[in-house]
Parts: sequence; structure tokens; C-alpha cells
Amino acid sequence: MKTVSHKSIIQARMGTKYRCINSKHINMKNVNVTFSNVTLEAYLTNGTLSVNKTECAEDRISTTPIVPTTPKHTTSQVPTASPTPTSSPPNPEVGKYNVTGPNGTCVLAYMGLQLNITYPKKDEKMGLNLMNFIPRNTTSSGRCENTFALLNLTFEKTKVVFHFALNASAEKFFLQGVSVRTTLPSEAKNPKFEASNNSMSELRASVGNSYKCSAEENLQVTDQALVNIFNVQIQIFKIDGDKFGPVEECQLDENNMLIPIIVGAALAGLVLIVLIAYLIGRKRSHAGYQTI
Repeated sequence: MKTVSHKSIIQARMGTKYRCINSKHINMKNVNVTFSNVTLEAYLTNGTLSVNKTECAEDRISTTPIVPTTPKHTTSQVPTASPTPTSSPPNPEVGKYNVTGPNGTCVLAYMGLQLNITYPKKDEKMGLNLMNFIPRNTTSSGRCENTFALLNLTFEKTKVVFHFALNASAEKFFLQGVSVRTTLPSEAKNPKFEASNNSMSELRASVGNSYKCSAEENLQVTDQALVNIFNVQIQIFKIDGDKFGPVEECQLDENNMLIPIIVGAALAGLVLIVLIAYLIGRKRSHAGYQTI
């Protein structure tokens, strides 16, 4: 039995119904829930849905993000007739980042990094800003302490800080918090954007081992900001010679590995059943006869 929870991101003004045609994704650690074509209302006054409605941000998005591909590596917004992005950007390139302290390397990380921000525009519509960090143009810094470590990654005008902590009693390290600071396009109502979440418990592994996940993982900073990481391998504390220790796979990768195993086992069982049926049928075909 697995139980997960998430702070509500479905909200509406009193006296209105909540309406969302497009898909809304809610990520809760290893559980993902997708809602679409939703109409709901709470605290109804006369037992029927209100004629007034509150639209979700996904239905109000009217721009398509462009991943930086020019030497300037800028993220631009291009108008489109579709209310949602027409295509997803390519996965970000995997970069290698580390933090070194007085006692050697305390953070060693491989990962592709993508920032996903939904923001209100000056015209009261919603915009979407997707940015892939380009490793060769990303600077890393940080700080090493006995019980925590910081990894700061800066790309253009965007800075993401990962705060790792140590659970000494369990001898585990984990991602405790993420903070984001960036400048949104000029069409944003508030171009200066900041967000943080210091109550996480992600990327967990034993001290001396490395955490690895090939699947995409979504780190929820706020309802407006997601930090997406791809092909991550990371180790905090007790790093020997700038090399990763034994690997601890994430639950998503373990689940993906179970599928081909189950399919293979089912196929092997089917072949065995056919073989047994063939042998039984062949034995019965000789009953009552003698070979000449």
C-alpha cells in the first residue's frame, strides 16, 4: 500500500465552477496523476453548478516555448493558435557538476536540467517558460559542510540552488530543498521570478553510494515552478577519487525494468504450455498402435 499527498493546485473563486479542459499533471514522488476535461465546484449555494467559471492556467496558456538554439541561448515566445504548447522541447543535455570543499569533493552530479515556469502575463493570460540548461554555458559553485551541501547552477539570468542534507542516524543523504531565481520575458506581469521549497525528501541514497535515475523526475518547487531533471546520477559526501560509489536505482527505473521481465516470463510460460500440449498430443496419437 502506497500513500502520497500533494497540496491542492486546483482552486477557484467562491461562487464559480472550476473548469479545465487541458491536462493538468500532478507529480507526487513516484505517483503521477493526470486530470483532464474537469468541471467541479465546492460549497454550492443552490445545489447546482454556477454559471460563472474559473479557468485553469493550462487553458489560458497561449504561447509556445522555444528552447534556446542560437549562440545567444535565449528563450523566446511565439504566438500560436493552440491554447497549449504544440510540442515538447528536446531533453536537455546532461552536464557534469561538482562541489569541492576542504575535505575534497562533497557533491558529484550528472544530470540534464530543465526549468518549467507558468506565469501570469500583463494581458491577464498565462504564459509558459521552458528553459533547458546548456552545460557548457552553465557555471557551478557550492558549499560543503558536515551535515549539508549546496550546489548552485547558473545559466544566463537563471540560478537554481540544490540544498542537500544528511540524515546521520540513517546514514542517508537526500535533496531537502530547491530554490529558483530567473528573469521572465517582458510580457510577464512580474518579470523577476523567485520560488523555493525547503521541505523535500528526494534523490535519497545511502552515504557512500550514488543515486541514479534514467527516467525524468519532476521536482515541484511551487505550483508555478517545476525543476525537471533527466538521466541523473548524484552522490553527496564520502566521494572517493571523484568517482561514483555503488548505484542505488530510483523506483521509476525499477518499475520500468519489471515490465520486460514480466513480459518475458509470460512468453516463456506460453512456450512451455505449447510444448507440453504438443508432447501430450503426440503421446496420445500412438495409443493402441505398435510401431512396425
